[in-house]
Amino acid sequence: MGIFLRPVTAVLTFAAAGIVSGGLCAAELNLPKQLAWTAYNTGSAGYNQSVAIGAALQNATGTNLRVLPGKNDVARTEPLRQHKVQFSATGVGGSFMAQEGVFVFGKPNWGPQAVRTLLANNGGAVGLSVGVAGDIGVKSYSDLKGKRVAWVRGAPSLNVNTTAYLAYGGLTWDDVEKVEFGGFGESWKGLINGQVDAAFASTNSGFAYEAASSPRGLIWPAIDPANKEGLARMQEIAPFFSAAKVTVGATIDGTDGVETGAYAYPVLVAMVDQDEDLVYNMTAAMVQLFDQYDGKAPGIGGWAIGKQNFEWVVPYHDGAIRYFKEIGVWSDAAQKHNDHLVARQAALAKAWDTLKSENPADWETAWAEARKKALTDGGFSVVF
Repeated sequence: MGIFLRPVTAVLTFAAAGIVSGGLCAAELNLPKQLAWTAYNTGSAGYNQSVAIGAALQNATGTNLRVLPGKNDVARTEPLRQHKVQFSATGVGGSFMAQEGVFVFGKPNWGPQAVRTLLANNGGAVGLSVGVAGDIGVKSYSDLKGKRVAWVRGAPSLNVNTTAYLAYGGLTWDDVEKVEFGGFGESWKGLINGQVDAAFASTNSGFAYEAASSPRGLIWPAIDPANKEGLARMQEIAPFFSAAKVTVGATIDGTDGVETGAYAYPVLVAMVDQDEDLVYNMTAAMVQLFDQYDGKAPGIGGWAIGKQNFEWVVPYHDGAIRYFKEIGVWSDAAQKHNDHLVARQAALAKAWDTLKSENPADWETAWAEARKKALTDGGFSVVF
């Protein structure tokens, strides 16, 4: 049985009216006066959307949402696992890769994280892509050969995504000049300032808009959905990607859209041991207050309950599931899929604990082998 890596377009849809038939109203939401999330850097789509959601929370419930920007996956996930923040509006790195215990999360001080989803932005209209400076003559990703491409230290999700786009173009990191940066924001400032030629972001990132208005300009080379070989190379690196026509973003707004890649972003996650009632109320607030924050940041409409994919790659928290059941959007199929993902996390955690007790000299190699064996023996798909 696989992990069901579905395309971003595979989301549940509901009638525009009558989606929510039960649950709390805003006046009944039971949230603390102070909440804290981590998110991407200031200026990123994830940060801007978190701030907009925080404003709606403040207006409706009096809850003050503090959004802490983190420049990489570790900076966003460390406060979450230490319970210094309750939630994280993260990307695939702080959710799927953290669950999998890969890349930075495969280091001995990390390991597979028992993260749980509340909701995800499945906007579809927003792409997650490698933007390229408009002054270097690049038209396709294969044209990046020999060009300078950003690598963000401590941000495996960004780097894997960039690797996937290079693979689509038939390239590897050996074919380009890797330019390392300490954070997501720095990589885009580097593009604007002429230090690098290409960097990964959501198409509606504030940095992308800034780059588009800079003297260098910005383009998003196309991902052709008919290029099956290119897509296969891309999805071998990052199976959560799919081709998508996006209509929101720098240089894209007001056009017919561009063909690129996409997946859920941001994803609101908590640790498995986060208080179930708090998660229930946070999920309810996100759904009930949607109309109050919709339109307040580019691409924010993807948080709508009708765009949720309840059979995603990271399991949902019990508190969120309780709310989804109350409003009638949780199915037996979703529960079966969720149970499978929980079992996957348990298999990874057991393999990790066993290996830690053995304390191998070559940790990286030993964990890669133990992880693959645990997934294979459990009937789970092996990714990375």
